[in-house]
Amino acid sequence: MYYNYFGLKQAPFKITPDPRLFFTGGNRGATLDALIYAITSGEGVIKVVGEVGSCKTMLCRMLEVELPRNVEIVYFANPRLAPEHVLHAIAFELKLPVNNGDDRLKVLQVLQDFLLRKHADNRRVVVFIEEAQSMPVATLEEIRLLTNLETSEDKLLQIVLFGQPELDDTLGLHEIRQLRERITYHFYLAPFTADEIRAYINSRLLACGYRAGEPFTPAAVRAIARHSRGLLRRINILADKAMLAAYAENATRVDRRHVLIAAQDSEFLVESGHNWWPWAVAAAAGLLVVMGIALYGWLTDTPFGFPQPPAAVKNTLGNAPGGPGAVAPEPDRASGKYLAGPGGTPPSN
Repeated sequence: MYYNYFGLKQAPFKITPDPRLFFTGGNRGATLDALIYAITSGEGVIKVVGEVGSCKTMLCRMLEVELPRNVEIVYFANPRLAPEHVLHAIAFELKLPVNNGDDRLKVLQVLQDFLLRKHADNRRVVVFIEEAQSMPVATLEEIRLLTNLETSEDKLLQIVLFGQPELDDTLGLHEIRQLRERITYHFYLAPFTADEIRAYINSRLLACGYRAGEPFTPAAVRAIARHSRGLLRRINILADKAMLAAYAENATRVDRRHVLIAAQDSEFLVESGHNWWPWAVAAAAGLLVVMGIALYGWLTDTPFGFPQPPAAVKNTLGNAPGGPGAVAPEPDRASGKYLAGPGGTPPSN
């Protein structure tokens, strides 16, 4: 809808993974290169962990494009496989001559023979498992048994687990420790920073034909960083709706207000915290008052700086019958002598 208005040739922020729009910043390019190296080196099990919408599926698509032609890929989109179905699923993906009724031992033998032929032809087979955090523990253990298919030098089958952080919790279980010990590479896809989000947005717009500078203001980028939490899928959704809001107002740039509209519509809006600064100012003012009183007391040698009675009065109070704190007798104004104090006893001069 807004594509022609901003001079774009295609949608820049579709959430469907498009390898043509892959962004190498935010450590995604380095992670892709490391994955390619690990797979082509014949390492057994590899793990890629990231939050929802952090580019895991895009990395799968990029690996399909960038891996050498001698690597054959088996892709598991449904992780909720029962352990007894894992071998059949791999065999069907590789188009091996097996049936649903064949027992596990026969399917395993057919798969091993196939992998040995591939290895003799200098070819590799790798299994991508998405949403691995949802895979039952028994199925993960079946996956681990597949890593036993090997020659004296190389693994015949490689496994790449893509999952959310809950995958680490599952792999931490005692009963799955053998699989955890076989993971040779661990990759974590961190959320994007505000600077990386700015570069990502500009990279996508440039790839889609935008040629008029940076349409998102710095405040808009900061708002996207705040409400997206750095996750790519949310960044795409917010950027797309923010550009639509700017188009609706005939604005030439996307500002913070347009992003807030997009965040509200997408239910990504992060509410502001309480206004703490008035309380902080009041507390600081109170502290200054207390410090001033204490300083005055130190300079005048009086506790807390409050006025004290003269020394003569203090001495009189201290010598009054009854000890400190007793009421001193008053002198007789005619004779100048003290009247009897409390209890009728005349005080000494």
